[in-house]
Amino acid sequence: MHSYSLVQDNIMNQAVVLNRPVTNPLIASSKIRLLKDRLAQYGITAGGLMVLMTLLMIFGYLLYVVEPVFRAVQITAQDSQPVNAGVRALGSDELNEVGYYYDQQGQLNFYPLIPTRPIPNKEKVSIETQYRVIELPLKSSQAISSTARLTDAESVAFGLTDGNVLISKPHFLLNYNDDTRTIVPNVAYPYGQESLVIDDQGQPLVKIAFAANDEMLTIVALTADNRVLLSRQIASENFMTEEIQWQGDVQQLTDLPAQIDQLILTPSQQLLFVRSGNQLYLYDLSQDEVGAPREVVTVNSPQANVTAVGILSGGSSVLIGNTNGVISQWFETSGDNGRKLSHVRDFSIEGAVASIVAEPYRKTFAVVSDTGELSLFHSTSEATLITKQLTGQVSTMRFSPRYNALIFNSNDQIEFYQVDNQHPEVTWSALWQEVWYEGYSEPDYVWQSTSASDDFEPKLSLVPISFGTIKAAFYAMLFAMPLAVAGAIYTAYFMPAGLRKVVKPTVETMEALPTVILGFLAGLWLAPIIETRLPFVLMLVVFLPVAIVLFSWLHYRLPPSVKFVVNEQFSTLLLIPIVLLVGWGCYELSPLLELYFMQGDARQFISNELGINFDQRNALVVGIAMGFAVIPTIFSITEDAIFSVPSHLSNGSLALGATRWQTLVGVVLLTASPGIFSAVMMGLGRAVGETMIVLMATGNTPIMDWNIFEGMRTLSANIAVEMPESEVGSTHYRVLFLAAFVLFIFTFMFNTVAELVRQNLREKYGSL
Repeated sequence: MHSYSLVQDNIMNQAVVLNRPVTNPLIASSKIRLLKDRLAQYGITAGGLMVLMTLLMIFGYLLYVVEPVFRAVQITAQDSQPVNAGVRALGSDELNEVGYYYDQQGQLNFYPLIPTRPIPNKEKVSIETQYRVIELPLKSSQAISSTARLTDAESVAFGLTDGNVLISKPHFLLNYNDDTRTIVPNVAYPYGQESLVIDDQGQPLVKIAFAANDEMLTIVALTADNRVLLSRQIASENFMTEEIQWQGDVQQLTDLPAQIDQLILTPSQQLLFVRSGNQLYLYDLSQDEVGAPREVVTVNSPQANVTAVGILSGGSSVLIGNTNGVISQWFETSGDNGRKLSHVRDFSIEGAVASIVAEPYRKTFAVVSDTGELSLFHSTSEATLITKQLTGQVSTMRFSPRYNALIFNSNDQIEFYQVDNQHPEVTWSALWQEVWYEGYSEPDYVWQSTSASDDFEPKLSLVPISFGTIKAAFYAMLFAMPLAVAGAIYTAYFMPAGLRKVVKPTVETMEALPTVILGFLAGLWLAPIIETRLPFVLMLVVFLPVAIVLFSWLHYRLPPSVKFVVNEQFSTLLLIPIVLLVGWGCYELSPLLELYFMQGDARQFISNELGINFDQRNALVVGIAMGFAVIPTIFSITEDAIFSVPSHLSNGSLALGATRWQTLVGVVLLTASPGIFSAVMMGLGRAVGETMIVLMATGNTPIMDWNIFEGMRTLSANIAVEMPESEVGSTHYRVLFLAAFVLFIFTFMFNTVAELVRQNLREKYGSL
């Protein structure tokens, strides 16, 4: 206090002499320090708030992209068109601007529709005629006796009263003139304007089914005298005119039921379903001569009768409607006795099923009851999308080509309904529960988002890729956590200061190594070594710890004159040549062990003798590679936590007679436990979010198996692989964002649990 007063008096005297205002430098420095403290406080607070806002924005954007997949389906009435004659078939163009229908007299009628979506750039649309009628090329002796059409195309086949078949297809020509787009409705005949002869006896075709592709046309018809005829037409190109010519033959099928209620031909033209009452006959058309049915199944619901049969896109599933309103789905599954039709799932409506129509390229189908109730279902997600009561009974129904509208004939008029049903495949049960997919023998968790076929059934279960994320993180932590934590304990507590200054920065520098390099080395260098020298890895796991313990025991038993030749603090470095020697020995002994104990091929021995699947890029490779990526994070934080334990705690324990090991276990590790736990959880979060290593070293197989010799697919790798190929706004695109949201939740949960446990440990052991 005395010296401080002298300083103040000196300052005052100088101020009086110089006639300057009095300024205390101690007070000024305190104000500057206070200002800096406040600026730091505000800056840190602002930075924290910005981080929080960033997380909330990421969270919100993910929800914004994902939300549309869970929107409810909407059906809205748009237009109606009165008709005077019976409607045989109906539909619309792709843009839902022109509708059409075939009437009983063989006329194709076009009429304008209200556009169901805005036209870009205010483009003007002109339809050539407000109402156009085209006569089909029918002879005076011909009349329409039956109708059939393709599920995935607009072609319509007409069975005629003279035993012939005429196939036509509405099409729409577009002409552009300045800013006006003109739509010209017309009709085409893919197989010629001359009707195809099916029954040379001239009997009317009362039921008909057909399927076609660029190479073959198949027609199955039931004649009035109860014969079933099969016609196959093969396409050939005329080398002179380059025209496509169709040639084939007609054969009569045998071993058929006496009563035939419905004929259904699959798009592949390989299978024919014949419904007779409540029984479904399955015929294989892949052979030149069709024999007896491959299978006969009773398909009606208990205490009900079959009223309608439909087929889903792709032709793999058959839908059976019953008088009690139950719609059952059947498809072939593999069993002990080969493939057979299996009852998979049921849907239900009020009233008897009157009609079933499926979408062209998706697994959505519409069902109308005898009371006029319309229901939309999706088979894969097992979802009832919407139910709506119509004004009358429906006789004919059809989805628009882009399945965004429903067109049906009711009460002498054609009703046009817009359908907003963009993502029917996604429900919580389809994402997180087992689903019985077409062709599978049982329900399963499957991720398979794309295929080369338009008939593909998307399999969007998030369970396999979520499981793969956990599996990859588990094996990485199993490899990294013991090494990192044990290394950090030794470095912080036992290692001399000079050596610590070298080891700690070296390990931390490993964190700067790009993970793409680790993934590259793991996939192209490490994976082949593990495959060809698998016994080397197994021996290394067993012999290396044994060799270290044995060498340490021998070193302990050495006489002091020999043992202390090397400074005790650096004696651990003697283990380096031991580790290298054991590793080299295991590597060289690997072929001998493989030859004498594994029949010369370790991979074949594991697969054939032990029944364990082995993939070259597997969880073992990922665990080692990702472990090296995680070790620096865990090591650095753990080492800092242990090294930061106050020295007076350990010194006090040693002064009371405890050994260094007792002090480590009873004092140091308990005090540092919050930091150690945080290090482990930080490493786990890093392993969960890792992308490049699992992308390059796993094989990216979305399977659910803890087998260390099989691969996996993780959430992050799945997003990296499929996001560039997904269509923006599609179901696949939004489900990938949902996978990113799940990954975000995973890391958020791990970090939250880590913080809660860390705070609990700090409160428990902070008073030591």
